[in-house]
Amino acid sequence: MHHFHQTYLFFPLYCYTKPRHIIIIITTFVEMKNIGFLAVVVATFVVAATAGSFFQDFELTWGGGRAKILENGNLLTLSLDKASGSGFRSKNEYLFGKIDMQLKLVPGNSAGTVTAYYLSSLGPTHDEIDFEFLGNLSGDPYTLHTNVFSQGKGNREQQFHLWFDPTKDFHTYSVQWNPASIIFSVDGTPIREFKNLETKGVPFPKNQPMRIYSSLWDAEDWATRGGLVKTDWSQAPFTASYRNFNAEACVWSSSGSSSCSSSSGQSLDATGQAKLRLVQKNYMVYNYCTDIRRFPQGLPPECSFA
Repeated sequence: MHHFHQTYLFFPLYCYTKPRHIIIIITTFVEMKNIGFLAVVVATFVVAATAGSFFQDFELTWGGGRAKILENGNLLTLSLDKASGSGFRSKNEYLFGKIDMQLKLVPGNSAGTVTAYYLSSLGPTHDEIDFEFLGNLSGDPYTLHTNVFSQGKGNREQQFHLWFDPTKDFHTYSVQWNPASIIFSVDGTPIREFKNLETKGVPFPKNQPMRIYSSLWDAEDWATRGGLVKTDWSQAPFTASYRNFNAEACVWSSSGSSSCSSSSGQSLDATGQAKLRLVQKNYMVYNYCTDIRRFPQGLPPECSFA
């Protein structure tokens, strides 16, 4: 794994990053409160509205200059060579919301490389929501690997082959996380939903705020065909690119409070479920919930409700 580096939501009092949401929020408060309170709302939310640059939202955490923010903060690149990979993380922590990022993955012979993009808290009982992109030989498909950790326990892998070449252009990878479910989407199409089944004894990430992390690193011992295909270092440096980050999410403050007064939960509707089933039928290449060999004592409890 990558841990060597240490349906829509309605959120009242939401710290949205898009200016149009600020207008909606302020209009609502004008109707409900006096002008004095409106001035406070403007002062509080304009800071979030001006965010949207990688300089403002992220910090480069490792790689010795292999991670770069370019184009006035509109583009971020990670690179990997034989000496080191690189990574970054968000300055904010979040507890519920919708996170979007556009990625363009390592082109050509990317075998042995992993581009990890995920949300995670810290500690032995951490929560985590994972996208990992496992590189491959030129012309062979990338494997999109997803996982969910709750209270330190993962082993909930689902893998997909994408229906496009993720190295040719930018595509949007999204996590929609609320108290009812976690939805993974690609270009707006849901590919996976992990529902809150706490009533069935399955822990669900809901109490630990998480940062966004991403890294590009060498995992030739397992990433491509179980480690049979090694990294071709003559192709280095390998580069992955990021743009158009957007977080419509509850920001967690250092004082232990959320920018949201409340968070409502919603799962996929019937249309979303139909899209998800179609993707899983045509593009899923591994599902832990069908891996009886791996779980001889019985499949995990959430698999009974999938």
